[in-house]
Amino acid sequence: METREARGGVLVLGGGFAGAYVARLLGVRGATIVSPENFMLFTPLLPEAASGTLEPRHCVVPLRAMCPHTDLLLGRVTSVDLAAQTTQVETDEGPQNVAWRELVIALGAVPRVAAVPGLTEHGLSFKSLADAIHLRNHVLRELEAADAAADEAERRRHLSFVFVGAGYAGVEALAELADLVEDAARFYPRLAGVPRRWVLVDAAPKILPEIPSRLGEYAAKELTDRGVEIHVATTLESVSADEVALGDGVRIPTHTLVWTAGVAPHPLLRTLGLPLDERGRVEVDELLRVRGHEHVWSLGDSARVPNRLSDHPDPPTSQHALRQARRLAKNIAGDREPYGYRMLGQVATLGRYKGIADVMGLRLRGFPGWFVTRSYHLYQLPLLSRKLRVVADWTVSLLFRRDVVELGSLGHPEGLRQP
Repeated sequence: METREARGGVLVLGGGFAGAYVARLLGVRGATIVSPENFMLFTPLLPEAASGTLEPRHCVVPLRAMCPHTDLLLGRVTSVDLAAQTTQVETDEGPQNVAWRELVIALGAVPRVAAVPGLTEHGLSFKSLADAIHLRNHVLRELEAADAAADEAERRRHLSFVFVGAGYAGVEALAELADLVEDAARFYPRLAGVPRRWVLVDAAPKILPEIPSRLGEYAAKELTDRGVEIHVATTLESVSADEVALGDGVRIPTHTLVWTAGVAPHPLLRTLGLPLDERGRVEVDELLRVRGHEHVWSLGDSARVPNRLSDHPDPPTSQHALRQARRLAKNIAGDREPYGYRMLGQVATLGRYKGIADVMGLRLRGFPGWFVTRSYHLYQLPLLSRKLRVVADWTVSLLFRRDVVELGSLGHPEGLRQP
């Protein structure tokens, strides 16, 4: 098997937020990215892609455009030889061996799935662009099924939606999809008298525990006023095709369970022979270098990153991944300094042009919070062309109602066959 050299001697495993920004910030020095997709998903915009506010393609950034001095190798890492400084990648054209001088591990995370009966069979994930599109299609299909159902109980079942996980992903996804259903409901006059049930569940004592209490309380009140049932300090007991059972004894007839209850480090990390913490994240020092390995680095969701300006390791957020990438790129280039970042704030949208924002001590809610949240996301989004596409989508969404087309067959053509 022929061995190819990583461009600039730097091999980046993972084309997500952390890995893509390291390659971009290395500039003309160059790098090679190994990724199963040719794009970087801008995860803060995923809920809006699911609800139809944004064209799904506009919440992803082409890696070749974002990182013009980077080679892209589409495939999945199968093994890493730390002694020989080579990595084997499985591609559509077969396995390839890539030699490197500096290795950056940014494999990200996967959904953390609990041992709940029926969860893997009947639960829906919300981590990738494919998940978002599938969830949108599923929700619109449930509207169609409810409209076709003759039984009132079955209609209610189709119009009940349960989200487990009340962090950013769960709250924003629920809020956006509730807006989608409200906009779509005008096309279903037969469902005018059928209540729509939205349920938010979390084992924590409150929703959005990452943000200041007053903003979290505002978010809970805003969702409650919209009719969302919030079950905190509650676990998911079981899931079936037509019912969800909660730990507090509540049983919810539904065909929709969305799981957003946290993430876990990529399982490949356990096979690389690197030092891992108790949660399976790569242990790195203050330079973002893997402990005990001079030329191996890690960041993002796959690493336990110590922050010299904080008492706790960095949380898995995009703003921290971006700052880690800035420091790591400089450290690889030789300008080595310890990583430290003081968080600027936290933001979240709640649907209906409302949001919450805590930016440098300034706490905003309602429309100002929504406006600041969108502005911050737009600022972080790379490439002017992508920013303009997103602004265009947002402008159109202000002037027109959401598109309610369901594209469940997208990517699954029937192909050619004899009539």
